[in-house]
Amino acid sequence: MSDETIVLTVFNTEMDARMAHVVLRDEGIAAFVFKDDGGGMEPHLQRTNGVRLVVKRDDAERARQILTPLVSM
Repeated sequence: MSDETIVLTVFNTEMDARMAHVVLRDEGIAAFVFKDDGGGMEPHLQRTNGVRLVVKRDDAERARQILTPLVSM
């Protein structure tokens, strides 16, 4: 099993990314949310830079199958 990670999808807001994160966590998939918004001081940067949902490469296909009905990826 590989520990290599990939960006599964990029969201416009942290809220959307966190909801997808919770769905994956509940299905047993480890996921991480990464954002560059100046430590929360510049939330508008989430819209321009996006909020990335990252998973292990080995879990990517299953994660896509779980999230596809919920978001357009």
